[in-house]
Amino acid sequence: MPARYDAVIIGAGVIGCCVAFELAKRGWKTLNLDRLPAAGYGSTSYSCAIIRTHYSTFTGTAMAYEGYHIWRDWAGYVGGADENGSAQYRETGCLALKTKGNNNLNAVRGHSAALGIPMQDWTASQIRERYPYLDLTQYAPAKLPDHPRFGEPTGGEIAGAVYFPKAGYVNDPQLAAHNAQRAAEALGARFTFNAQVTEIRRHQGRVQGVTLADGQAFDAAVVINVGGPHSMKINALAGVEDDMNITSRALRQEVAYLPPPPGVDFGENGFIFTDEDLGCYAKPETGNKMAVGSQNPACDPNDYVDYDNFNENLTEQAEAQVYRLAQRMPTLGIPGHLSGVVACYDQTPDWIPIYDKTRLDGYFIAAGTSGNQFKNAPVAGAVMAALVEACSQGRDHDADPVSFHLPHIDKEIDLSFFSRKRIINEESSFSVLG
Repeated sequence: MPARYDAVIIGAGVIGCCVAFELAKRGWKTLNLDRLPAAGYGSTSYSCAIIRTHYSTFTGTAMAYEGYHIWRDWAGYVGGADENGSAQYRETGCLALKTKGNNNLNAVRGHSAALGIPMQDWTASQIRERYPYLDLTQYAPAKLPDHPRFGEPTGGEIAGAVYFPKAGYVNDPQLAAHNAQRAAEALGARFTFNAQVTEIRRHQGRVQGVTLADGQAFDAAVVINVGGPHSMKINALAGVEDDMNITSRALRQEVAYLPPPPGVDFGENGFIFTDEDLGCYAKPETGNKMAVGSQNPACDPNDYVDYDNFNENLTEQAEAQVYRLAQRMPTLGIPGHLSGVVACYDQTPDWIPIYDKTRLDGYFIAAGTSGNQFKNAPVAGAVMAALVEACSQGRDHDADPVSFHLPHIDKEIDLSFFSRKRIINEESSFSVLG
């Protein structure tokens, strides 16, 4: 007889581990299955692990601020039972440049003000005083280096920025996933690695369990797909895609590592930096380096790939991101050989995740997390646990959407915001800080 669990969770990235932890808190007997050898070994391990509090939508902002409160006491959240120690949150602040493209961050500032999130409006003079190595010339729209007008100013200068002091990054995203795994296991959760799901068994419109490539079978009344860039392949096994207005795809991304401008200790005094004028972002990285990624401006092609077969080497795309940043930091030295990482986002068309049920009773999805949901991982875990429990008790989330209380900020959010059936949310920034 197959082993039976209350819920089988497909995936053991940081969100999958947090889902297990939150369900285990509620007394559920869970099993996480991951085809890789350890928790957080896949896309989580490549995350820039940025924790920020600003967002283009109110619900996204509320979740991010709730997540911030958890990350700043991460050891308290997971209970400190990991033999490898605890991942550390490092607060650096985030500087977001005001541009015409982001409407001078007016919507972002409005959401932050409504939620009481600390922020400071900086003038161009204040930016120069704090970071004299930044050149505030405007270059928008962002361009690739082979564009004939690359590097040419397009008139005027950046008018200012918003500085968000409650922002930073987690030093070891894979360790954070392992912390959540150990916290879940302390409550009875189980994890099985090197386990590839090849079948999602169903009968008469209900999920029955899963079967692995080696023939092992596990029964469960609930199966939750938290498969990251594999999530849509997993949904195909469940046969639920025809009921989804919003789906996701694996989007290949490159992040380059390089030294900061001479004389700048970015490891000690660096910050999260988002520059929509140039279509790139930067964050401190170990060894006094900067990690430089793309905010996916129109000039950067969307490289949708098969997550099981894609180019894992840096290309001209990483160079383009660095060259664009060098326009903002003119003294930035560009190494002759770039280092960095290549990985995939699980991206929806509006860059907002799907946290939802499906038409297959008992089958749930936490997909399309788009590289921007690391900061929300513990909140997403709690959201999915609440959603699964409500639906398992007979609630029709499609007809009567579940709401969720964010305890740290005392706000209620409507989980239909993350529905698979939603229309594309035009309030989205359609971009990401990886």
